[in-house]
Amino acid sequence: MNTLFDKIWDAHVVQNVKDGPTQLYIDRLYAHEVTSPQAFDTLRDKGLKVFRPEQIVAMPDHNTPSDQQDCINDPVGRKQVETLKANCEEFGIRHFAMGTKDNGIIHVVGPEKGLSLPGMTIVCGDSHTSTHGAVGAIAMGIGTSEVAQVLASQCILQSKPKTMRINIEGTLPKGTTAKDVALYIMAQMTTSGATGYAVEYAGSVVRNMSMEGRLTLSNLSIEMGSRAGLIAPDETTFAYLKGREYAPKGAEWDKAVEEWKKLKSDDDAVFDKEVTYRAEDIAPRITFGTNPGAGIAIDGTIPTLDGLTDDERLQLMTQLDYMQFKPGQKLEGMPVDYVFLGACTNGRIEDFRAFASVVKGKKKAPNVVAWLVPGSWLVRKQIVDEGIDKVLEEAGFELRLPSCSACLAMNPDKVPAGKLAISTSNRNFVGRQGPGARTILASPLTVAASAITGVVTDPRKVL
Repeated sequence: MNTLFDKIWDAHVVQNVKDGPTQLYIDRLYAHEVTSPQAFDTLRDKGLKVFRPEQIVAMPDHNTPSDQQDCINDPVGRKQVETLKANCEEFGIRHFAMGTKDNGIIHVVGPEKGLSLPGMTIVCGDSHTSTHGAVGAIAMGIGTSEVAQVLASQCILQSKPKTMRINIEGTLPKGTTAKDVALYIMAQMTTSGATGYAVEYAGSVVRNMSMEGRLTLSNLSIEMGSRAGLIAPDETTFAYLKGREYAPKGAEWDKAVEEWKKLKSDDDAVFDKEVTYRAEDIAPRITFGTNPGAGIAIDGTIPTLDGLTDDERLQLMTQLDYMQFKPGQKLEGMPVDYVFLGACTNGRIEDFRAFASVVKGKKKAPNVVAWLVPGSWLVRKQIVDEGIDKVLEEAGFELRLPSCSACLAMNPDKVPAGKLAISTSNRNFVGRQGPGARTILASPLTVAASAITGVVTDPRKVL
């Protein structure tokens, strides 16, 4: 009667603290330059070493420029990246330095290198760590004090969340992607609808998703409050991981797969909550507000104020005032200033293939500034090897260097105040892409369609 989450969690319990949290063993800690410095300082203050450095991988990504990587001009960002390197050297931790072939966004690099594997517990001082749950792992974002706990003991103290299963059944309509599925679920659940839960995604739509699609879906789990989002490993998972740099090899691979095949919820497993959505109800989506759950179908209209409570009315109008939109307005056809393809949500090879399929033989709209940023150097190599870079170049786009880029305003790729960006990233918070910037979240297909028309465009009209 166990869920997939229960099976992985229970296998990693070191001890249950009476009337307190669980001491949970951690298989993999990822560290980047923003949240790790204080954790290393804690170790120094207490005279501690890193307990199991071979289970930790670090790389800079948030502050990394996407136009050049010879230097970081911002002194704060440069200091963070230099400090991460120094900490890794001091404590003997594997470090994928900026500009090297191993570097990229930590949540893209982990799965593509086979560092994230089924059945693992994975943590990072970053909210979008839930991404790694797509391989069939428990993956959670943690705070700086918890990062220090893992560095010192390879364990954290954690209260066990409740479990939820979200089923998506049916066949997705043309032009609808995993990103649209995630945006749809967030609109239905709201940004707090899964708070306190670990979510397992299931159903025919999920089973038919590529690994890249599953990684996108799991990535956005945190945006509805979920502690983790995971998907049972299957043949798609195994095919994706086989031959990856750090995945098991030979007889060890065969042995691992046999164990991984057991990682699924029992037929009679009971979840604390279960919901089901129909694929046929999901169209390409866009957001209109300042949280990822404030979204509509791309050919729909922004909600009106009718029937709202005073609090709901205030919340909606506060978002629309910032976005410079109006209740009942249709966003399709609205001019856009910036387009961004990338982030740990949609910076993988499948996303660039999708974007290229739309823009091939066409031209970028002259009014649009476009940032196309691979999630890793491996993704960038795949783009070049497949000739996608030539397709993009002929359409008037520039392929940039791996970085978190315009997902968040911590590097040079900032959207100017008042400008409207349509973005494949994960958050549209106030100022997320730059002070005063306005962000519409969408899929790579929708972003590509908008990049060539210069306005918010339904991808079904150009596919």
